[in-house]
Amino acid sequence: MKIAFYNTLNSIVLIALGLWGYIDYTDVQSPTALIPVGFGIILLLCANGLKKENKIISHVAVLLTLLILVALVGMRLPKSLISGGLGLVRVIGMILTSVLSMVAFVLSFIKARR
Repeated sequence: MKIAFYNTLNSIVLIALGLWGYIDYTDVQSPTALIPVGFGIILLLCANGLKKENKIISHVAVLLTLLILVALVGMRLPKSLISGGLGLVRVIGMILTSVLSMVAFVLSFIKARR
């Protein structure tokens, strides 16, 4: 699996949907909606190191992906399930790409171990 591709896909989705979530709130724009954007930017910066198969950058990217995945599932998803709407769609999209990226990382680490 090409982990750089899945990492880039995940980071673009985190940035795009995070910005959409920030802009979508017309009354009060919460800066916490920019947390996925920050993670997405950092993960996007890791893409070049992932292409070069840098182990340290790979582990940093896995850690960041795991952190954002836990935050999305543990904190944001329950709130979005209650409110529903497009916010739920955005959260599910970010969760799906983060899970896909984590699977790619795990399979890559298993392959490297053999």
